[in-house]
Amino acid sequence: MMSALPHVEAGALPDMIPPSLTALLVIDAQVDFASPDGALAGFGADLSGIPPALARIDTLIAAARAAGAPVAFARVMTTPASDSPALQRLSARRGDGPDALAVCREGEPGSAYFGVTPRPGDIEVSKRLYNAFHDTDLEAQLRQRGVETLLVAGFATHCCVDATVRDAFHRGFDVFVISDATAAYAADTHWATLAALRESCALIVDSESALGAWAP
Repeated sequence: MMSALPHVEAGALPDMIPPSLTALLVIDAQVDFASPDGALAGFGADLSGIPPALARIDTLIAAARAAGAPVAFARVMTTPASDSPALQRLSARRGDGPDALAVCREGEPGSAYFGVTPRPGDIEVSKRLYNAFHDTDLEAQLRQRGVETLLVAGFATHCCVDATVRDAFHRGFDVFVISDATAAYAADTHWATLAALRESCALIVDSESALGAWAP
C-alpha cells in the first residue's frame, strides 16, 4: 500500500524542507497513545505500528537538532472539566465505555511523553483535543523562529495528525507528513488518511528521504 501512495522524490526534498525554515513537529508521543501500558492498549488497540514509528521519530529528532531545525512537541493534557459537552455526547452516542474519555489526564502517568524527550529550547504545547493549533500558541512559537514548513510525525495518523495537518495548511504552512514516522491503530486507516491528506493539503515523505535532506 505504501508503494501505491506517491511520496516526494528524495532528490527534490532538500529544497523543500531547508532546516532554517522547517520544524519537525512531533504529535502525541505519549504513554496513553503509544505504550503497551497506556490507555489505548488497554482499550484493545493494535499498537504494532507504533514502535517502528517511534524509533524513526527519535532518529529524526536527532537529525533536526544536528541540522539546526526547530523541534516542536504537542501533547494532549485533559481533565474531566476539559472534556467538552460535544465530546461527551459523541462518546455516549457511540456507546463508548465509562472510561473512554479518561485519556492523557493531567498529573497521571498516561499523559507523560513516551519515547521522546524534549530539551530546553524546543517548542512544547499542550492541547485539550486533537488539533495542536487550537487554543495553543504553537503558530506564534513557530513564526517567531521563522518556520514556514512543517515536517510532521506522531500519532495517530487519522486523528490528531490529520486535524493538525489540515489546520497547519489553512494557516499557510507548507506541510509534509512522514509516512513511516506516523501510525494509526490499523494500517488501512493510516494509509487512507495519508492518501486523503495528500489530495488536499500535504505532501508525503519517508523518513529516509527526510534524513537525507538534513544530512551534513
